[in-house]
Amino acid sequence: MKTIFSGVQPTGTVTIGNYIGAFRQFTELQHEYHCNFCIVDQHAITVRQDPKELHQTIRSLAALYVASGIDPEKANLFIQSEVPAHAQAAWIMQCISYIGELERMTQFKDKSEGQEGVSAALLTYPPLMAADILLYNTDIVPVGDDQTQHLELTRNLAERFNSRYGNTLTIPEIRVPKTGARIKSLQEPTKKMSKSDPNKRATISLLDTPKEIEKKIKSAVTDSEGIVKFDEENKPGVSNLLAIEAAMSDRTIDEVVAKYDGLRYGDFKAGVAEAVINHLTPIQENYNNLIESSKLDDILDEGAEKANKIASATLKRMEDAMGLGRKR
Repeated sequence: MKTIFSGVQPTGTVTIGNYIGAFRQFTELQHEYHCNFCIVDQHAITVRQDPKELHQTIRSLAALYVASGIDPEKANLFIQSEVPAHAQAAWIMQCISYIGELERMTQFKDKSEGQEGVSAALLTYPPLMAADILLYNTDIVPVGDDQTQHLELTRNLAERFNSRYGNTLTIPEIRVPKTGARIKSLQEPTKKMSKSDPNKRATISLLDTPKEIEKKIKSAVTDSEGIVKFDEENKPGVSNLLAIEAAMSDRTIDEVVAKYDGLRYGDFKAGVAEAVINHLTPIQENYNNLIESSKLDDILDEGAEKANKIASATLKRMEDAMGLGRKR
């Protein structure tokens, strides 16, 4: 069985865009692959975080993984900082990285542009990302289009390491998940829904209340035509809402369009909100049962134990290959 690795930062709020684009697919992948799902909290501190809030967000993200359908019996869920090999292997990856290739990373250029006092970690976090993946002998990494550049770097670093020190690391395959709904901002439907969007009306969180969901969808940008049909170019707002309901109700977009034939936008938005609420209600119930439970701690403790065993073995092979420490 091939191995998959995926990491999510505990920053911002998990949106239905994250859920539809990643979490739902993770629940399918866990039946076909050996999956490692990592909460990459060390990546989060490349920018300043409030410690108390970060602790809470880490736990909340872990609970959402499980509440959304990740089965700890089938997949390994753990927190990055609880596996010291990640930071240790990241240093090795930095040592074989070139400054030029790190400076060419699009996200580094975007996040550092016009900023004063840019953290060195913004430049060097791609080697940490490479370490995250390579420690688990990962065969496949499912990523969105915006992360393929980092995965290419990971492959290059693994190949460079193997070329210099012998065949030690598995070269991962990049896999953009199967085509599905690409959920857009409710306020700017030509842009992706982002958990870092400062406009709270633009996103729907997995933990939003029914009232909040109804309000946000009611205020979603549409158009003046008043006809419910799917046309991403000319009707991006309506098309986005159709994609949301289709994903949340497990229907095709054509089926959802047919449901609203002859109806106006008020009825349409009410129906979309109902579909989202109905889908999220059991997830929220599971989350509320987990968030303060010892069961969640047991899952994370077991996940850290499994991850440490695998990652430490890979790190030892890397160190031996490079000549570090005493050979035993």
